[in-house]
Amino acid sequence: MADNQLTSESNGFRMGALTAAVLVAYTGIAALAGFLGKIEAGTLDIFILAGGVVLAIRRLRQAKGRHMTYFQGFGTGIIAALVASLLLGAFFWLLGGVSQAAIRQIQARDLFGADLGVLISGLGIILLGTMTGVVTALIAMQYYKVPEHQPIMGVE
Repeated sequence: MADNQLTSESNGFRMGALTAAVLVAYTGIAALAGFLGKIEAGTLDIFILAGGVVLAIRRLRQAKGRHMTYFQGFGTGIIAALVASLLLGAFFWLLGGVSQAAIRQIQARDLFGADLGVLISGLGIILLGTMTGVVTALIAMQYYKVPEHQPIMGVE
């Protein structure tokens, strides 16, 4: 894959949309199966999101090679996480409008006993997903970064 025209923004958007498609499919299946309220369901969402961020950075690294800067990789990971989280949050809002039974599975209560609404839950999904993506991108870039202080092999 020698696509030097690939930008961190276009890559992040595309990989974020693909990650969101997987997250939406998984969340829809979890809601239909009735295990959306289990803590394991949310944990798998985070693993899927982290995998999407790492794959976005990996795809950019394969396209750019040694010409990928640290911030290009970090940026593509953040964009991928943001796009995936926004689309998952929008799906959650749509799910809340369609199926109240699915929302009741995961409805949290605050300290004073009031139900937290679908809007706040969707915003929480966006915030948690984006922050998870930022941290994952930061960690992944420690592996995928190009060490600029090391000479290229064969050149003296």
